[in-house]
Amino acid sequence: MMTRQEAEAIYDAGKETVVRVLLDMDRRIHTLERQVLDLTARLDASEQRVKHLEDQLAKNSRNSSKPPSTDGFQKPAPKSLREKSARPSGGQPGHAGQTLAMVGKPDHIEPYRVERCERCGRSLARQPPDDIEKRQVHDLPPLQLIVTEHQAEIKLCPCGHMNKAAFPKGVNAPVQYGFGVKAAAVYLKNYQLLPYERTCALLDDFFDCPMSEGTLANLIGECHERLEIPVQQIKEQIAQAPVAQFDESGARVEKKLWWLHSASTANATYYDIHPRRGAEALEAIGILPNFVGRAIHDFWKPYFGYECTHGLCNAHHLRELVFVHEQHRQDWAKAMIDCLLDIKNACAQARPTANHLTKAQIKNFEARYQRILDEGYAANPLSASPAYAGKKRGRRKKTKPMNLLERLDEHRREALAFMYDFNVPFDNNPAERDIRMMRFSRRSPVCSVAKRAPKPSAASAATSPQPARMRWAHWTLLPAFSPAIRSCRTSTPRSRSHSLASTPADPPATGQTAHWANCRLAKILLIL
Repeated sequence: MMTRQEAEAIYDAGKETVVRVLLDMDRRIHTLERQVLDLTARLDASEQRVKHLEDQLAKNSRNSSKPPSTDGFQKPAPKSLREKSARPSGGQPGHAGQTLAMVGKPDHIEPYRVERCERCGRSLARQPPDDIEKRQVHDLPPLQLIVTEHQAEIKLCPCGHMNKAAFPKGVNAPVQYGFGVKAAAVYLKNYQLLPYERTCALLDDFFDCPMSEGTLANLIGECHERLEIPVQQIKEQIAQAPVAQFDESGARVEKKLWWLHSASTANATYYDIHPRRGAEALEAIGILPNFVGRAIHDFWKPYFGYECTHGLCNAHHLRELVFVHEQHRQDWAKAMIDCLLDIKNACAQARPTANHLTKAQIKNFEARYQRILDEGYAANPLSASPAYAGKKRGRRKKTKPMNLLERLDEHRREALAFMYDFNVPFDNNPAERDIRMMRFSRRSPVCSVAKRAPKPSAASAATSPQPARMRWAHWTLLPAFSPAIRSCRTSTPRSRSHSLASTPADPPATGQTAHWANCRLAKILLIL
């Protein structure tokens, strides 16, 4: 730092000295200013990167779309957005429940007689009982195959013609498995998600029915070939539905990333496996190009390329709002969570008697929604571009809260579609559950012997989600497999066809893609 004496000495040295010193100081100042601007830009970039990394670390299955499997050992503490009710946990009063009950006509009766008195020893063998105490044991019968031999007569007519009786349809080989065994095998593999080896082991251990893994793969391929017509009917049913839900998830095929797409309604689900995720896959599947209803999805951009009406998944919005509230400390996000849940509760209360909220309710919720958006914009002002930022091309990157705000603002009709029409669901959870079971089944080992399945790449529909809906409806699953094994001659699907899927795309016919060949059969249950 220059002292007063040094400054006076420069002044006394004359005009030229003063000018030279000032110009030198000015150059040094500008150099330092450029360094400060450069360091400030680097510091801002570092802060943004640190914030981005902190946001990534803070994301989990509760506040983002990350699956629970990515939480690792440090899973977030359970924190439901549902309000705690006053009812105690467990079965509620009036709940029917399920328990073993005595049957009126048991299959076997084991009498236990009283021969003598335990006190005096007198014989009671001829005395009729005064009462009988009953206890019933429910157990499995002996598990073994029932072999039916079909005998076709052969007779030589005096005219010289040899006549032979016809065997029943489906009895084609000298020795073969019956429809019941085939249905059980496919049920175990496709609904219970057992691997090939364990499915064959279970059949052998329980029923003394040895079956090779190749035979099981052939059964699944055979069922796939019989279900082409119902699968096409399912696809058409979804394409004509007023509301359908769409989702997609990555899946490995031959060590490459493919995409499993689903389209579903309350009664049907259609799957397709495709190497692409975007518009090319959606066009190949062929549902959205002809769909005129409302498509429910998670704001993935390719869906908006179709002219149908749209609805957004509010479960995604709630998770993102939780993240903004907890990580960015913005109160408007908590207010928006409460607003969406209040609208959902109001819809639930009005649904038994109406198909939409009243005009007054809609007006109040719309005004409340707008107030919260205004609070959000006030908490996230768009700052002016700093002078040191340079002339970068393109749009400036926005923050996570701002992106969410603009989505909820610009697509408010899609986000609140469930409020205007009760046929529109609040979220896209059914489609995600369908995908989840496929992801679970994908973890089952796929035996290499499955390569012998006929056209494995052409059969790639799923097994579990729709049978799970059947289970919720208290429908028995195993008997529904037999019609698919016996025949595929069907008429129009029933109104409650809770088991549908398809895939016309043909991934490479390899051992790993044979997993997708396993999946079509069990979805085609109740339309047969």
